[in-house]
Amino acid sequence: MKRVYFGTDGVRGAYGGPVINEAFAARLGAAAARWVRAAGAPGAPQILIGRDSRESGPSLAAALAGGFRAEGCAPLSLGVLPTPAVARAVRAAGAALGVVITASHNPAADNGIKFFSAAGRKLTDEQEAAIEALLPAAAPAAATDWPQPGQIVGRAVADYLAAAAAILPPGALRGWRIVLDTANGATCATSPAALRALGAEVVGLGAEPDGRNINAGVGSEHPEAMAAAVRASGSRLGIAHDGDGDRCILCDERGELLDGDEILTLLATHALQAGRLAARTLVVTVHSNLGVDAAIGAAGGRVVRTAVGDRYVVEAMAAEGATLGGESSGHLVFAEISPTGDGLVAALKVIEVMLQTGQSLSVLRRGLRKFPQASGAVGVRDRIPVADLPGLTAAIREVEAQFGPRGRVLVRYSGTEPKLRLLVEGPDEPAVRAALAKLEAAARAELSP
Repeated sequence: MKRVYFGTDGVRGAYGGPVINEAFAARLGAAAARWVRAAGAPGAPQILIGRDSRESGPSLAAALAGGFRAEGCAPLSLGVLPTPAVARAVRAAGAALGVVITASHNPAADNGIKFFSAAGRKLTDEQEAAIEALLPAAAPAAATDWPQPGQIVGRAVADYLAAAAAILPPGALRGWRIVLDTANGATCATSPAALRALGAEVVGLGAEPDGRNINAGVGSEHPEAMAAAVRASGSRLGIAHDGDGDRCILCDERGELLDGDEILTLLATHALQAGRLAARTLVVTVHSNLGVDAAIGAAGGRVVRTAVGDRYVVEAMAAEGATLGGESSGHLVFAEISPTGDGLVAALKVIEVMLQTGQSLSVLRRGLRKFPQASGAVGVRDRIPVADLPGLTAAIREVEAQFGPRGRVLVRYSGTEPKLRLLVEGPDEPAVRAALAKLEAAARAELSP
């Protein structure tokens, strides 16, 4: 069943546009409620709704709640809360469904809606398609007065912070100075609290949300200020989240950035050496650098690759019996701790390795030697299948023939934006850059608006 509105990570777009608006949110809430009730949930199924700090969040939440209530469900507001905390709360409370209103790392003008099952996991493609099939023609009335479950909110925050604190011994970060960039988003209260409870001195950035400044020059998409603050303050490391807190980008004590591939390789190789990597397997997406495969293979493990999207990573982890996986973007999943990507947990797991080895992050990161890689994106009006673009397919074949087994090409449409994304890996930087330029030119000739 084909999905129309759902992309790689829920429904997303510009607020006030054809999809992300209150009328559609109410319809989507009603459809999701119909889907929950069709599955046999008894009584008035409870649905928890969390959000990030965007200005458009409260009205979209109220519209969703109206849709849920119109179809016999009981929506409860968790207010501003990181995505992984919402996922944990759904599972802990025995709720039928969880919803997070967020556009993740996108600018404040965008917003989105993503769902979590009763197990705290993102819905599958098939489940999202089934919800779309139940969309009503008209929007139900908005919820003007719906419960703010204070007790559940308190438990959700406490449970989330307790799970994070349990990763490290009490007081483990005394004497540590850490730069933390919370992107003016959903982690502004939780991540600093977790680090300070462990004894760290926190140098905060992006910690003054006003509804309009989420991800604005801060956070995982803009880590330059974090890196500069690490160098200026003499901190052990820097941590940057995205707007909803399910991503983590780090920088070492020299202010040099680590992406998800470097973090995953560091964690997986350490676990392999200790005999603790479940199934001796790391799950990544097709977007991860080929150097990850080489490093994990040399350490005695194996890499399983999935389509882009952390929910596909989670599905593969369950199928393979793996507990560690993620994306180069910084979505990292630790199945024994959280049912979804968690930026705070990722940072604490890296710190755990630093404590156990006594090594700095600049030393630990050396385990990954990346293949030269370049990526780009071309704006599109229509998502024409790549196979139907003769100029682009010819360019792809030329690059693949040029690199052979020493490189690869990945071309895919973004699941959240009107863009064609291109990635090239190869034997050396100049060849990779030239190949990417060739592909971008071919794509623009056939796809640019």
